[in-house]
Amino acid sequence: MTSTKGLPKFNPLQDILSGLIISCSSIPQLIAYAETAGYASYRGLSTAGPTLLLWGLTTGSPWLNSGVTAITALMTKSDLDAGGTYVEEHGEEEYVKLVACYSICVGVASIAMACLGVGRIVGYVPKPVKIGFKWGCSFGVVLSALPAGLLTFGSGTLKNIVATQPDLQDWIASLTTTVPVANGASSTLKLLYILSKPELLDTTAIFIFLSTTVFIMNRSRVLPSWVPPASEVLIATAAATFYSSQSHYAGGIVGGIPPMEGGIAIGPLSLPLELLNPTELMQVPLIAHFGGILNLLLSATLFASLNFLSLINIAAIFETENSIPYSSTRELFAQGISCLGAGAVGSAPVSGSLSRSLISRMTGTTSKLSCIVTALAWMTMMPYMSIMSSTPRAALSGIIMSAVIKGVAFPRDLVGLRG
Repeated sequence: MTSTKGLPKFNPLQDILSGLIISCSSIPQLIAYAETAGYASYRGLSTAGPTLLLWGLTTGSPWLNSGVTAITALMTKSDLDAGGTYVEEHGEEEYVKLVACYSICVGVASIAMACLGVGRIVGYVPKPVKIGFKWGCSFGVVLSALPAGLLTFGSGTLKNIVATQPDLQDWIASLTTTVPVANGASSTLKLLYILSKPELLDTTAIFIFLSTTVFIMNRSRVLPSWVPPASEVLIATAAATFYSSQSHYAGGIVGGIPPMEGGIAIGPLSLPLELLNPTELMQVPLIAHFGGILNLLLSATLFASLNFLSLINIAAIFETENSIPYSSTRELFAQGISCLGAGAVGSAPVSGSLSRSLISRMTGTTSKLSCIVTALAWMTMMPYMSIMSSTPRAALSGIIMSAVIKGVAFPRDLVGLRG
């Protein structure tokens, strides 16, 4: 951890280097979180650049980094397609439009809250509420990641298992009837069922999943200290991809990454960029999906508030440890602008990313330029991402698991609550 106190002195070369490190190390996470959100994995990278670019232009912090996280991806999936039926009935393209409209609503809610000064109030949410919410969401992330790490084709295999097991169907129906909002309980029941049936599990997927998780979590033991932070994620992903391509792995993989149409030119650079059609977005039945405008507004406002809680928790770390001040109103506004950008390109709502923010600090970032460099690097890399088409989904699941399992299994803050 850097010992810097107060705002660091601006160093553009250091920011460029830091931005490039973050861009390379974060790609596997972007792809993994896209799958958690419910859309094709390649969209995680194709939509990340524009949202982070907007964040870099509006945030006031040199170290805060944003994007779709494991928790925001899970919340999106839970709010819009908890049972997976929307994609089955309407297709992925329509689901992406639904997600985009929701991101816009979350962005509008964030900006409205910032204008009303709500950002200062959100900081007074009781600590037990924050801790309980974080643990619950992290547990949900574990549930969403495990199928890809245990089964041949992840959630697809799980759906087939449920469809062929009448007893399991009856249990799920009884549970959802008794507690309609308990999506997590239903997922837990499915997980317990497949764990009780070892013959349903895929040993190769489990090997890739556990190897990736253990390697990343034991970075300090297996890699020399001079290796840049977050390199363990790149190394694990590269190893899994190489194994998959050489062994012709028959399980779930990222798959083909289609070329992007359109783009913008910045000097010699041509950056791929696809914007959704506003006319088509206006026809998305988002209000009907939520059962009314009030339900939609409530959900979007709650989403924005929870996102902001994560964001200011990260900002508070930097304020406490490094004397880096932050403006809650400005950061809430930046969150809103970034979510509007997410809606324009078809991404889930974004929030503060703890891992990338900490890497930003560790690599010596001095200004928001680092975020901008990272965003432009992601956009530039998109045409070359077919190299990851063979990446096993079990490895992506391992990346997600490594980020949350310690906090779920050993919730020190939760256990430490008194009264």
